[in-house]
Amino acid sequence: MKITDAQRRHRLVAQHFARASTADEVVSSLLALHATDPATVYLSVLARARSLGLVDIRDAMYERRSLVRLMAMRRTMFVVAHDDVPMIHAAASLGVARTMRARLVKQVSTLPTEPVIDDVESWLAATEQDTETTLRSMGTATGAELSATVPGLKTALLPTTDKVYDVKRYVTSEVLVMMAAEGKLVRVEPRGAWTSRRHAWAPIDHWWPDGIPDVDESQARAELARRWLEVFGPATLDDLQWWTGWNKTQTRGAVSGLDTVAVELTEGDGIMLSGTTFDKPAGTSVMLLPALDPTPMGWKHRAWYLGEHKAPLFDTFGNIGPTIWSGGRIVGGWAVTGSGELVTELLEDVGSTVSKAVVAEAERLTTLLNGTAVVPSFPTPLEKKLRGKK
Repeated sequence: MKITDAQRRHRLVAQHFARASTADEVVSSLLALHATDPATVYLSVLARARSLGLVDIRDAMYERRSLVRLMAMRRTMFVVAHDDVPMIHAAASLGVARTMRARLVKQVSTLPTEPVIDDVESWLAATEQDTETTLRSMGTATGAELSATVPGLKTALLPTTDKVYDVKRYVTSEVLVMMAAEGKLVRVEPRGAWTSRRHAWAPIDHWWPDGIPDVDESQARAELARRWLEVFGPATLDDLQWWTGWNKTQTRGAVSGLDTVAVELTEGDGIMLSGTTFDKPAGTSVMLLPALDPTPMGWKHRAWYLGEHKAPLFDTFGNIGPTIWSGGRIVGGWAVTGSGELVTELLEDVGSTVSKAVVAEAERLTTLLNGTAVVPSFPTPLEKKLRGKK
């Protein structure tokens, strides 16, 4: 069965741009929100749930706790539904944690440290135990606050060359992120504004009294693959493997038991779940999505919605900046100036109706930002150009 790019764009609009009334509904429609930049979570929701404000999204994450931040696919930060955490933790986070632990042990074993460590395994076990004990006594704490109390977190890896990038660095962040990926800690509200990256930590039983429920990893991968195909299918196995960070064997195993249909896509062989529909959506479907939004970061192969616009919208590492969408395609980009004004640039002729809708959406988001300057962690050529205009 051949699926055209137009059909895929129709489905993208219906699935990814559906109007929602809560932050939970947005996350449900997208499976997971990228959260490397804290601002992305808020802006991804505000683009799709137009009745919400910043406080509504904060409440979902830190008061109701229906949404949770965790390290998962591709060792990337995501915000996911609380009920999906056990599945995503087993399908993705545990694999990331194993890699992180092996890497940390190797680093501490082979690089000079301060202080000198003779028994790495014992040191790491004691550091983890001290961290959990200290965190329970404090309730919540930042990495800096924990490292001031837990000696092991102040262990430093010393440089071995004179390279500029080879500098003395503490293991604090690596240990805490690893422990969170293993399900021992959880990220809670950051210190500072809603754009702050200074997230605090809490013991996992802060949110799960008995810890994150255990799920069989192979079953979890199958369920995550099914859910991904609901949101991003039809797609290639390469797309699924890239998004999850699995290897080929894990990817093929995850879809082997699913009820799928083989399809022909512009970029090659693909699959979709049986019963997938491609109804043409109504309206202009204009969206202004933030940097690293889950929609443009959902596939490895992007030509069918990106067209010829890669150069101005991506950095050299493959991170996408803020984008303007119409009809399931990227047609431009935007940025927020230092004064909090959202400025846009269209990369093709989209007609007066779409142009007016872009202006109206930019004005709406500018009002919601209320003067907050939002600068992505990974600036792209067009974003930097627009931010420098005013």
